[in-house]
Amino acid sequence: MKNTLTLKVVLCVVGGLLLPLLPQAQQSISITSPNRFVALTATVATNGNVQYRVSYKNNTFIEPSLLGFSLSRPKITLSQFSIVSVDSSTTDETWQPVWGEVSRIRNHYKALSLLLKDKSGVLVKVHFRVFNEGVGFRYEFPKQENLTHFVVADELTQFNLAGDYKAFWIPGDYDTNEYLYNTTKLSEVNAVAAAAKETDIALKSVIGPNAVQTPLMLKTPKGLYINLHEAALVNYPVMHLMLDKKTFTLTSHLVPDAVGNKAYLQTPFQTPWRTINVSDKANDILASKLILNLNEPSKITDVSWIKPQKFIGMWWEMHVGKATWEKASGKHGANTANVKTYIDFASKHGFDGVLVEGWNEGWEDWFGNWKENVFDFITPYPDYNLEELTAYAQQKGVRLIMHHETSGSATNYERWMGKAYKYMNDHQINTVKTGYVGKIIPRGEHHDGQWMVNHYQRVAEKAAEYKIMVEAHEPAHPTGLHRTYPNWLANEAARGNEFNNAPKLGLVPEHETILPFTRLMGGPMDYTPGFFHFQLNQYDATRTTRVKTTLAKQLALYVTMYSPLQMAGDFPENFNKHLDAFQFIKDVPVDWDDTQILEAEPGDYITIARREKGKPNWFLGAISDENSRTTALPLNFLENETTYQATIYRDAENADWQTNPAAYSIEKMTVTNKTTLNLRLAKGGGCAISFRKM
Repeated sequence: MKNTLTLKVVLCVVGGLLLPLLPQAQQSISITSPNRFVALTATVATNGNVQYRVSYKNNTFIEPSLLGFSLSRPKITLSQFSIVSVDSSTTDETWQPVWGEVSRIRNHYKALSLLLKDKSGVLVKVHFRVFNEGVGFRYEFPKQENLTHFVVADELTQFNLAGDYKAFWIPGDYDTNEYLYNTTKLSEVNAVAAAAKETDIALKSVIGPNAVQTPLMLKTPKGLYINLHEAALVNYPVMHLMLDKKTFTLTSHLVPDAVGNKAYLQTPFQTPWRTINVSDKANDILASKLILNLNEPSKITDVSWIKPQKFIGMWWEMHVGKATWEKASGKHGANTANVKTYIDFASKHGFDGVLVEGWNEGWEDWFGNWKENVFDFITPYPDYNLEELTAYAQQKGVRLIMHHETSGSATNYERWMGKAYKYMNDHQINTVKTGYVGKIIPRGEHHDGQWMVNHYQRVAEKAAEYKIMVEAHEPAHPTGLHRTYPNWLANEAARGNEFNNAPKLGLVPEHETILPFTRLMGGPMDYTPGFFHFQLNQYDATRTTRVKTTLAKQLALYVTMYSPLQMAGDFPENFNKHLDAFQFIKDVPVDWDDTQILEAEPGDYITIARREKGKPNWFLGAISDENSRTTALPLNFLENETTYQATIYRDAENADWQTNPAAYSIEKMTVTNKTTLNLRLAKGGGCAISFRKM
């Protein structure tokens, strides 16, 4: 249902009345969310500045904040506007995602659009949408005589916060988001100091001491939760934020290209949405579908070939010293015989696929060399018989998953995409993991710049032509585009579980309690959970790295870290030592009908329950940070008058991520929605539960 009301320039809505807009006077227009909790006021001041202000339950948390643009071609600043017209509307509709955390999504908002004319004569529209869970706004440059081709120097969007809020942040960086999160007041942000600790990250283009990335999670002293991000990032650079510590104002900072420009555009054009999620309950932030609702519907008409999947990978061996990507070492992991053992294991335990890294020639000279033609994506090493493995996998009911590491040479990858995807089709491979480690080619471009943002989209579009599903590593942060391109199943775009083996850079127990409030706001993450061996010196006694969770928490991550493309991260011999616990990984689905956020606090704990797609079974994951905790958990999300068998995978009484991470217990009990479970999570621990309808 969509109702539209158009108001001419001479009218203003105030308290439900239509009032004349006075020439040269300040003009303000307000709209509220459908439940009236969120209120937005847009103002055009007497000097032509356009500002917006946002409140939640009459508590202003974003003070008047400027909107505008600086262009380098033509060289003008768009900051002094007059109102040409005002439109408002209400939308209330429901749509079904191809896959996801829920089977139906309600899109309910009130909209306000201002057509503005700058003193230069350039027309700009600002579109606001106010949802029960927050606000989205974007700029539109309509087709017009005064502007056709233009170059953006800066976007002048501000988020003028009303106080020194607690922030969960990572440094603003043009090329990587693979940082640990810092938890400080805004006044204590120091991005350069935080980045300096990350001595093993190969690429770093830190913007400055006061630069942070989105999604940015905030909490006010009064317990209001705020999340700042963007939606529908198309043909535009990533937005970082520059912080003024005196006023607590965040100003958009777009990633530049090789010559310092931000975006090359042509009218008509719409920018990505700037998103503000807000609630006095942390649970609501995780449950929000605001970002998805601001993305366009699927551009793929036939989605029957797009399938969520669970897989294992021949990859962790290389991280812990058992094998290598390159063949010359003599320990090449991607050989035919070794990969067959993974296919056998996947087939035996009902997995969909097997990822194989290091299968193709070029790994001897791929990292940090800034070369264009390292990989051709169709030439396997001599000891990797793809034809034999394809037939073997097909016989076992499993598919191989392709790995395309570009070594940052995006131009080379674009030249090879068509041949590479046809090669995949010829070998019955329908999923590819791409990677962008290294400096980007074309030279001088950044991972988060406009050129690369367009590249990631071109990959999704080209892959769809060949009915191939994609997950990307080292990409720009996700912004909900998996709605528009549902074959784009997942991304990395944050510090994942593989960093457990990075000296000095391993994960910390609170990391998984922050990621859902930050990185996962934009879309699913390939976090690679499922490690069962914790001291990572099995094959190299000199290694001191370790996994900093309990085994039960590794299971719980399959529920709390959402992805339709879930990997069992360890290798078969480690799973074989704990097959009773491995049963949860076998059972847990990758597609859902419903999701309930039961309890959450960023940096501390998260408990989530999800109902399996098309079935009555529920699965629950509960995780904690470095502290142990107990919780009394009502099971009122279960169906009424129904009995379930609960299989509980919990931390043992003596479990501790530091001293006894592999200690767990498994118990079964009969429960209903009247049952309350008392759970104890160890330090760095968790609990995973399956509920099967009896």
